[in-house]
Amino acid sequence: MSETERHAKQPWHAMRIDDVAHSLETSPDGLSRQEAADRLSRYGPNALAQETGTSAFRRFLLQFHNLLIYVLLAAGLVTVWLQDYVDAAVIFGVVLINAVIGFVQEGKAEHALEAVRAMLASHANVLRDGQRAAIDAADLVPGDLVLIESGDRVPADLRLIQTRNLNIDEAALTGESLPVAKQVEKADSAAALGDRHCMAYAGTVVEVGQALGWVVATGVASEMGQIGQLVKRVGVVDTPLTRRLAQLARQVTLFILVVCALTFAYGWWAATMGPLEMFLAVVGLAVSAIPEGLPAVVTITLAIGTAAMASRQAVVRRLPSVESLGSVSVICTDKTGTLTRNEMTVVQLLLPDGDASVSGVGYEPQGQIELENRPALSEQTAALARCAALCNDAQLQEMAGGLWSVAGDPTEGALLTLALKAGVSLEKIRHEWSRVDNIPFESERQYMATLHRVPGADHAIVMLKGSPERIMAMCETQAGGAPLEREQWLRRMDEAASEGWRVLALAQARVPASQADISAESLGQSFELLGMAAMMDPPRPEAMIAVAESLSAGVRVVMITGDHAVTAAAIGRRMGLRAGEVLSGVEIDSLDERQLKERLARTDVVARASPEHKLRLISALQSQGRLVAMTGDGVNDAPALKAADVGVAMGLRGTDAAREAADLVLTDDNFASITSAVREGRRVFDNIKKTLLFILPTNGGEAGLILLAVFAGWAMPMTAGQILWINMVTSVTLDLSLAFEKAEHGIMRRPPRPARESLITPLLFGRLAYVTGLMLAATWIVFEYEMSRHNDLAVARTAVVNMLAVSEMFYLFNVRRFTASGLTWETLYGNRMAVWACLVTLVLQLLFTYAPPMQALFGSAPLDWDSWGLILGLAVLKFLAVEAEKAVLRWRGVHYL
Repeated sequence: MSETERHAKQPWHAMRIDDVAHSLETSPDGLSRQEAADRLSRYGPNALAQETGTSAFRRFLLQFHNLLIYVLLAAGLVTVWLQDYVDAAVIFGVVLINAVIGFVQEGKAEHALEAVRAMLASHANVLRDGQRAAIDAADLVPGDLVLIESGDRVPADLRLIQTRNLNIDEAALTGESLPVAKQVEKADSAAALGDRHCMAYAGTVVEVGQALGWVVATGVASEMGQIGQLVKRVGVVDTPLTRRLAQLARQVTLFILVVCALTFAYGWWAATMGPLEMFLAVVGLAVSAIPEGLPAVVTITLAIGTAAMASRQAVVRRLPSVESLGSVSVICTDKTGTLTRNEMTVVQLLLPDGDASVSGVGYEPQGQIELENRPALSEQTAALARCAALCNDAQLQEMAGGLWSVAGDPTEGALLTLALKAGVSLEKIRHEWSRVDNIPFESERQYMATLHRVPGADHAIVMLKGSPERIMAMCETQAGGAPLEREQWLRRMDEAASEGWRVLALAQARVPASQADISAESLGQSFELLGMAAMMDPPRPEAMIAVAESLSAGVRVVMITGDHAVTAAAIGRRMGLRAGEVLSGVEIDSLDERQLKERLARTDVVARASPEHKLRLISALQSQGRLVAMTGDGVNDAPALKAADVGVAMGLRGTDAAREAADLVLTDDNFASITSAVREGRRVFDNIKKTLLFILPTNGGEAGLILLAVFAGWAMPMTAGQILWINMVTSVTLDLSLAFEKAEHGIMRRPPRPARESLITPLLFGRLAYVTGLMLAATWIVFEYEMSRHNDLAVARTAVVNMLAVSEMFYLFNVRRFTASGLTWETLYGNRMAVWACLVTLVLQLLFTYAPPMQALFGSAPLDWDSWGLILGLAVLKFLAVEAEKAVLRWRGVHYL
């Protein structure tokens, strides 16, 4: 462990200022320039180390290190050997496209780390030799005395020794939704990162105020640096689709090798066929068994899903993640802005004569104030609303599209919205009740005060707002002139706080009209308590619906937030989550892996979670066979986003580090968009399975036909070129139409698929075997019929190719639904692409059969009406046979393969 890291391990937040100075060997005058130079050589620069990664060329070559790619390359080489250069170009093109996509996406970890580096400040103001100096932030060392002020990005981890009204936005690091008030008193040694109020951390932003602090950790030893280290350590997670395709590739490869070897041995030794003749037969068998078009169809299906998700505010950064979303069984989500609006809203007023509810959400000034279901616009309400408007430094802004935002503190924005709902004209009242002086809010005082002239009166007025305990200590009466009922107010305040609401008290006091200023010492304790405003960041209504839909789809939702447990529990209950036993970050630290799994099984709400906690939670869920999606927006979320099976970053408020580490970016930061993406992911996976259900029986029928011919000692029913023709034509036309299929009925009422479930399930294999048998029987009947009529091998082979094509056209409408009946008009008209694909295939087959150039290229021959009649009749019978099997499955209660 380096000296820098040893320094970082110290519990600086739990140490007194004198002890910190002694440990750092520094002083309130900072370091000398010589001492700073010595420490820089000892501790190293305040920057994240840049390591040399895999070269771009090597990363590109590694894209071809995949068994399915080897099979496809073999197919391409075979087609080159057969001088079928068009098909070879298609196959090699598919391989190249897949490699480029993988190459572009694989650098995700490196980009995420670069984005974390970018979060570090580029310069810092320090005291050296007792004089202020601006230096490169990389030159900071432990013991340096740093000055920070409004707008600064904190350049290193600091132990604060002086603060003035300091509030820091730590959302990127801790997930805390509001700026955190800082002070210099030490915190508890077990305090979570977000509760260490005497610390300022690298990469966070000063919202307001100034401070002095000693540097206690730099570079990789800082909290931001530790997150960078976590990002590097987290490995790339395979998606379910890549695992399943790899498994399918192994199965296909093993099948081809075994069957080809047995066929070659039988044909040469048992059937006394020549080596060259047998080799040609085995080549045809291998080509027939390889699903050449599958990678292209899968890629295009994913791309279509990507476009559909983009229209629903979800931008996909990694294609296989489209399907992964359909397999997700747990969504770990942030609270602020994802489940909630990230807009503080006053929801209730605590007035002397009762509680008034406030309708409307967010900063839009639409809503009413009601007391026991009647308008509560009394003098008490008016006075409180006036105080909320005047003792306030924020500004409300209406943006394009009717959206409202706040410039300033979110809680002050909520109070301005309350005033507008009460009928206060902000511009008018601020003009008439002009401000004379003010005392800004500071965490040590816990209040803000403003002095105003009162129009047409012989007195001025002081408006006061702040923490209820502090404000009540300064009040002797309550609105209406009655003595302050302190115990009753405390009880009502605790009830509001138990709901997860943030409570602010508002008060006023008359002063002489001649008074020109105010100070903390002159305020006294003669204020009149006007009431209290209870506010919260309200849940998004659409997110509540989306959570309910996710739960009905068997997808568990776990809320992980940096907020306090009470607030987290309140939102969790409103969202329909199990929030009775909130799991805290401190508790996670005390649990081993087994205990963590047991504890996590009892709750859906986690509060005060750090980046390490999020990684442990994801690991615990994944170890139980769960497929985990994780949402996040801060730098602190980057390791977890990368470790999750699907990382989902927020596009509006998300940091670059989070977006670079994620597979999916939400452009509206809305949980409802995740649920829509899960639905789309399930649809995409269904369509990939339908593609397999369509492609593999064709390959199986072709391979079976060749095997039957070899073992029976008959002529080959198709040439290798004809096999490639039918495979590629159907892939380009019929297969692709399945990518446009709409979602199956009840798709979000199915439980998630097991993470390790094979692409080919037993039920799917049964359908494949059944249809392969039907395909084999139909093609063999046609081949034997044509040979008995004409004894012309070219005509018989042409009939077989057309039998396969027409049979597939009819079978396409079987496949559109797994078990639902295809004997409906919707089957024909529900997917226009399928109809057009059939028409294109029909034209191509007519050209294959009757065009002289095609006859010369593929050895085809014209067919008569009798041949077409038999082909059409067998295709209809096959369609009805598959529908009969689907009816049996429905009778057995099976609705999904």
